[in-house]
Amino acid sequence: MIKNNFKKNIIYIFIFILIFAIDRFSKLYILNLAEMNDALSLYVTSFLNFYLIWNKGIAFGLFSFDQNFIYNFITFLITIITVIILIIAIQSRDYKGYFFISIFSGSVGNLYDRLYYSAVPDFIDFHLDDFHWFIFNVADIFISLGVICLIFVEIFFKKENK
Repeated sequence: MIKNNFKKNIIYIFIFILIFAIDRFSKLYILNLAEMNDALSLYVTSFLNFYLIWNKGIAFGLFSFDQNFIYNFITFLITIITVIILIIAIQSRDYKGYFFISIFSGSVGNLYDRLYYSAVPDFIDFHLDDFHWFIFNVADIFISLGVICLIFVEIFFKKENK
């Protein structure tokens, strides 16, 4: 039992470091590009642009406020939720723990930016003609994938309680 928990936690740590590193690298790369060009608006394909914005809200820019008290309160809530997600991942006894670690890792990546920059750099802009989705970052991708996988598992693989 202890050996299995140790192995699982080592895998979680590896996944966390990998996701956090990919997120940091992508954000630093985009920030360096923006700094060199005084702004960033990069056309990549007919449906993808890199356009740097600073998000002071939560997921996809929701609840953006200029007041420090509200920003700090939201940051505090995000920190609490992130710790709870880590606890759930560690206590998980099945593959759902990997989905929670994905959510945790993305959340820590964005939380780091909230604390270091006082905002989260978002830069991935998917669009179809004039319809643009919310601008997001790599951490948001891992958070969203983790949530989608958890929802998928609950809908299609949940065992009926008898």
